[in-house]
Amino acid sequence: MTAIALGMPTGPKGRPETMTDAVMPTSGPMIDTFGRAVRDLRVSVTDRCNLRCTYCMPAEGLDWLDKADVLTAGEIIRLVRIAVRELGVRAVRFTGGEPLLRKDLTEIISAVAALDPRPEIALTTNGLSLARSAEALADAGLDRVNISLDTVDAARFAAITRRDRLPDVLAGLAAARAAGLSPVKVNAVLDPETGLSDATGLLKFCLDEGYELRIIEQMPLDAEHHWSRTTMITADQILETLRADFDLRPDTAPRGAAPAQRWIVDGYRTPDGKPARVGIIASVTRPFCGDCDRTRLTADGQLRNCLFAASETDIRTLLRSTEYSDQDIALRWRQATWSKLPGHGVNEPGFLQPSRPMSAIGG
Repeated sequence: MTAIALGMPTGPKGRPETMTDAVMPTSGPMIDTFGRAVRDLRVSVTDRCNLRCTYCMPAEGLDWLDKADVLTAGEIIRLVRIAVRELGVRAVRFTGGEPLLRKDLTEIISAVAALDPRPEIALTTNGLSLARSAEALADAGLDRVNISLDTVDAARFAAITRRDRLPDVLAGLAAARAAGLSPVKVNAVLDPETGLSDATGLLKFCLDEGYELRIIEQMPLDAEHHWSRTTMITADQILETLRADFDLRPDTAPRGAAPAQRWIVDGYRTPDGKPARVGIIASVTRPFCGDCDRTRLTADGQLRNCLFAASETDIRTLLRSTEYSDQDIALRWRQATWSKLPGHGVNEPGFLQPSRPMSAIGG
């Protein structure tokens, strides 16, 4: 398998191109030894969740982090400030677990929105309580939202999430739209057994309501390690299914570091009159590691330079010590980024699933 097929950074002859002879820069944006610049920070504010999705965690839930180990609002704000002012981060996304379980989330967003330069601020949520909080989040400075929704069939929603809460998610979507958190995006992970039959209904729903659908290949990040390459629904299967009912053509706009490959849905328009689109995030079958611009912070203060990283960098200890300045923390962050591997390795023979599940890492 070639480096290009793995989605790795490549040189002019298709070989992985590294800068291992270079010296790590101590100013400007964070980069790794492959020259990829980090501009996007994913911050998990909690590992707790009020759903029990079958592809994520067991029905009884997980052993949650101790409260003392979870970063406080002040600690999160300080780290985001360092990332924005010292390290060149321009986009911040708050995730979980379920981030709306943090009662101080609005406070965190408000403080981040006050930074100069101001980053773009986004949120990924399951939407259960969004109907109550969308307006306050928008007022605090939240720019846009992604809401997880794997099916619009009530019975299948209850089976996948182990909770009968579809009306709450639909209300959350409508509230986000009303609050101006646009474009409102829907993130869907299709169930291996029933998912393909849900894809068309999801897209029709999103097109009718003015939301933008993103269908994500299921990744090996489940707590019970049940993921199987042989049963996962692939991007090609998703595209074939959608094309049976919709006229799709590739979106030729530059993709940049965005994870989704997008298609224009002919015959449909967004609420502001633009062509409607659907995206597919093929993390497994069509990796985009070569364009990755992300860094991740877990709820307990660990840095991850890749979603699938086998190791983490402890930043909480530095944060809670009076011996370390913002500049010291920024340097540690740069070092963690500099050591980033060329690709996630999911398609390599020796790949090992991360010990932490997605809910503990942050989406």
